[in-house]
Amino acid sequence: MQEAISPRHALTIRRILKVNHAGEFGAIRIYRAQIWVARWLFADLVAPLEKMLADEIEHCRIFREAMPSRAAKSCRIMSLWSWGGAVLGFGTALMGRQSIWIATAAVERAVHQHMDDQLRFLETRDAELFVAIARIRDEELDHLRTAEEKLEGRSWFSAALSWLIAFSTDALIWLSTWGDSTRMKRELAADTAP
Repeated sequence: MQEAISPRHALTIRRILKVNHAGEFGAIRIYRAQIWVARWLFADLVAPLEKMLADEIEHCRIFREAMPSRAAKSCRIMSLWSWGGAVLGFGTALMGRQSIWIATAAVERAVHQHMDDQLRFLETRDAELFVAIARIRDEELDHLRTAEEKLEGRSWFSAALSWLIAFSTDALIWLSTWGDSTRMKRELAADTAP
C-alpha cells in the first residue's frame, strides 16, 4: 500500500531521482571514455562495454523522464559527475583491462547498495519509481557480475583502486543528495531495529 507523501519524503524522492540521473550520466561518461581507449588497446572489451553503455543510456532516460512529474531538477554538480566519469574512464582504461573491470565493479557495488536503500524507502511511497529502480538495479547487478567474472586475483593496487573509486562514488552521491542518502539509511535502520 502506498502511503501519503510528506513534504520531507517528496524531497527525498526528488533527490533520489536527481542523484540517479546524475549517476547514470556519469556512468555514460565512464563507458564512453573506456570504449574510446579500448578500441585502440583492448578490442575484445568493446562489445561488453557497449552493452553496459546502452543500459546506462536507457537508465538515464528513465530517470530524466520521471523527474518532471515529481518536480525534480538536474543535479547542481552534474559537471563533477561528467568530468569525474570521463577522467575515471580514461584513467582506468589507460591502466589496463583489469583496471576497467575494477572500476566497473567498484562503481556498480556502490550503486547497488544505494539502490537497495532507495528501494526500501520507495516501497510504500512511490510504486512506479520503485518498479523502475528495481529493474535498473537488476541490470546494474549484471554489470557487477560481468566485471567480477573478469577480475583476475587481488593485489594491494586493485584493492586500493577499488576503495578509492567506491569512496569517490559514495561522496558524490552524498553531495548530490545533500546528505539524504545517509539520513535515509539511518531512518531505514531505525525502522527495522527490534
